[in-house]
Amino acid sequence: MAMPAKTTTAPGPTARERLLAAASELFYAEGVHTVGIDRVIEKAGVAKASLYNTFGSKDELVLAYLAARHAQVAARVTSHLGRHATPRDKLLGVFEAQGEMFAEPGFRGCAFASATSEAHGEQVGLAASDYRAWVRGLLTGLAREAGAPDPELLGRQLHMLYDGSSQAARMDHHPAAAAAGRAAAQVLLDAALTAPRE
Repeated sequence: MAMPAKTTTAPGPTARERLLAAASELFYAEGVHTVGIDRVIEKAGVAKASLYNTFGSKDELVLAYLAARHAQVAARVTSHLGRHATPRDKLLGVFEAQGEMFAEPGFRGCAFASATSEAHGEQVGLAASDYRAWVRGLLTGLAREAGAPDPELLGRQLHMLYDGSSQAARMDHHPAAAAAGRAAAQVLLDAALTAPRE
């Protein structure tokens, strides 16, 4: 007689994963300063001790939230750039990836801009600086690969467009801001690539 097959259930999310998911949802929607730790604990469905054993403090949870946000955006943009073959198309693809984020329900702008406007701690500022350096480095590197004669200048200009697109999408509640940003980026890039060399 055959034995019935054993069923195994995948383990559920850990307390750390539940806390980080709850914090990410609440902090992004309402702000890191506004949301108290008790709301995060309640939403995560864990004991208060789990938060302190895992993160130590709300400040550390905020930093973990920002690190996770940075990783998510980087993964999304990198995945999107894989659809393009040339550095020029990849550079413009950064704005297309941004447009996908703008179109998501619940988009509330840049998590780093929001966090730094609320929390004045040095570590939050450093997390935002790291994220911004990654964006600027990506744009500058792609500008260099595309053949821009001054990739640092073009990278800074494109970064301003990236920031402006995010702010416009947030304030105007209009995801098409990314398309406008991409169009402006294309003009800047084409002008840089066709400028006479000294």
